[in-house]
Amino acid sequence: MSIVAIDVDAQRAFSPLCPQELPVAEGDLIVPELNAQAALADWRVLTRDAHSAQAVWVVDTPAQMLQALPYPNADLTWVRHAEVGSEGFLPLPGLPVPEDYDFLVYKGLDTHMHPYGACFHDMAGRISTGLLEWLQVRGADCVIVGGLATDYCVKDTVLQLCSHGQWQVLVNLAACRGIAAATTADATAQMQAAGAVLLPDAAAVAAWLQTKRPVLA
Repeated sequence: MSIVAIDVDAQRAFSPLCPQELPVAEGDLIVPELNAQAALADWRVLTRDAHSAQAVWVVDTPAQMLQALPYPNADLTWVRHAEVGSEGFLPLPGLPVPEDYDFLVYKGLDTHMHPYGACFHDMAGRISTGLLEWLQVRGADCVIVGGLATDYCVKDTVLQLCSHGQWQVLVNLAACRGIAAATTADATAQMQAAGAVLLPDAAAVAAWLQTKRPVLA
């Protein structure tokens, strides 16, 4: 049995450090909580958007975003973000370098794919990224999730984890930030309904692990 901490898309593209990409308010402030939750875990995972400037979903301005697309694995338009080799692709300052993580997931490398969850490359849940299998091999019984953004990639990752494993999923809310209040509230409701335990911060995660995890084991 083991505890795994997952840093979901904790990249500069989703923070005020890259204002021309997809900055999430206070997205750069989650690092201490991500590091604190990782200190509670046996293993640490980093997921990252890894996009191309030629992606079919790219638009020029924020005003053109969130328009529906006819592609099965790219549902909405977005401005360019998290392109491989760019500043936005990098992890947030204060996080480990990628090679110090135990497992890495890269999402959206193909120009016609823009998945949100970290468990599948496609939106139908058919092509695995390998994360679920890796968690099984590591004997994960608890998975702690934080990252960006609550209402998109964090939500979809949590829903996938809840649907495809026997582990308990814990969401560290202090290690997350959302894009909009309404969609973030909807995301938290969906995650709870799927069976995830939402906790206010890493200290609450630690307390939960001390009191609840032995019941799981």
